[in-house]
Amino acid sequence: MRVAVLDDDQVHLEFARQVLEGIGHDFHGFSDGRSLLRALRRETFDLLILDWELPDISGIEVMRWARENLEQPVPILFVSNRSAESDVIEGLSAGADDFMVKPIRVGELTARVGALLRRAYPSRHSGGFEIDRYRFDPATAQIHVGEQAVVLKQKEFDLAVFLFRNIGRLLSRKHLLEAVWGIEAEVSSRSLDTHISRLRSKLGLTPEQGYRLTAVYSVGYRLETTSPSAAAMEADCSVAVA
Repeated sequence: MRVAVLDDDQVHLEFARQVLEGIGHDFHGFSDGRSLLRALRRETFDLLILDWELPDISGIEVMRWARENLEQPVPILFVSNRSAESDVIEGLSAGADDFMVKPIRVGELTARVGALLRRAYPSRHSGGFEIDRYRFDPATAQIHVGEQAVVLKQKEFDLAVFLFRNIGRLLSRKHLLEAVWGIEAEVSSRSLDTHISRLRSKLGLTPEQGYRLTAVYSVGYRLETTSPSAAAMEADCSVAVA
């Protein structure tokens, strides 16, 4: 998962980086609120971890901006040195999904991050799944469209899974590249475009077939449904394949 952490203390940022990367997440650190707001205008993240006290604008302000402006809601974990009940209430009322008091402990951060991500993205924690006429089998890296098996390369399969598990959500190019190829991979945006084009063709992702896979200028891509029958099946994305 792609996690943005906002904290003006470099020691705390490094601590968060070690914990999050240690449990398999992609860490993106920000030391001031305005830098994160600029990133949120062009990037997508799966989770935000926000400190309260910052040198420019407060974490509360960043959180309120995110709740008012982000197209899809993102889980937010709020952290602070403040521990009074009124502070916790203010943080949660401003839009936080959870609240942690510093100093942060490894086990607690790991548990809270895991709980928030499982709650926000339940389908990503399942094995095989089905959506509408598409059946995904990670064990064989195959996708069946109806009764027909579609032959895909591994990265094409991984990209298709990620897109279908995020139907309706705008995903930035960097988010897609990191999720499918890994944060250290040197892959061009052109390669992503090529993979998107192949999936659109191989899986029949067209409005006539109930789906639209479109580019959003200067941001990334979005897979969305265009028919009631396809939309009704989105909730079944966590159903395990027998």
